Amino acid sequence: MRGLALLSDQHGNDVAFRAALDDVERVGVEEIVCLGDVVQGGSEPAQTLDRLAALGCETVLGNADAFLLEVPVDSPEPVTERQLEVREWTLSQLGSSHFEQMRAFTPVVHRKLDGASLLLFHGSPRSYDDVLLPELGGEALEPFLGHDAALLAGGHTHLQWTRRIGDALYVNPGSIGISYDRHADPLVLRPLAEWALVTVADGTVAVEFCQVPYPVEEVEAAAKRSGRPYADEWAAQWSASPRP
Repeated sequence: MRGLALLSDQHGNDVAFRAALDDVERVGVEEIVCLGDVVQGGSEPAQTLDRLAALGCETVLGNADAFLLEVPVDSPEPVTERQLEVREWTLSQLGSSHFEQMRAFTPVVHRKLDGASLLLFHGSPRSYDDVLLPELGGEALEPFLGHDAALLAGGHTHLQWTRRIGDALYVNPGSIGISYDRHADPLVLRPLAEWALVTVADGTVAVEFCQVPYPVEEVEAAAKRSGRPYADEWAAQWSASPRP
């Protein structure tokens, strides 16, 4: 079908990535853009990058991607020793082609879909670190204003949602690899790979949210064989989730 699949925030969870792409293929969407944060965090970084490379789609640079390429000196969130340990392990799993692939990620992607202008990014058009949540307004909206686009799309917050910002439709496709319910306490990861389908009809942009279940036991098995630091803790984050 004529449309655009928005994928984001795989975070090295290739089990979830496979499930999302199977769903994209089932729907029949041919165009795909990835909104970043592809690798860091999960137990299958090389596999996730290889799967993305096979798609040949444009990919946005996310904050977690940039963290792999260089540890920031001015991160808005503190960088922990545990994150640095996982980063070093992740780097050890990647080859030169993977680094070349990540360095080709771009800050923003411009697209046209049936005449509609689309502006795609990770956090905001200004920065991959910018955060936009449904309850925020005022200054938080400023980076999203003044762009000549019918659709603004970003990831980063792992939350599927949409709203109007000025004359544009803003959409966040959610997270493929780390989906969770913000209203649950404590937070438990959900075995759902989230993505969004964008279509345009008669000049009107529409979005459909998709959530695809995937097997938790495969995430657990991948973690156990990976050698990733804190692999058991990584996999256990899904253990309290209802199984699909």
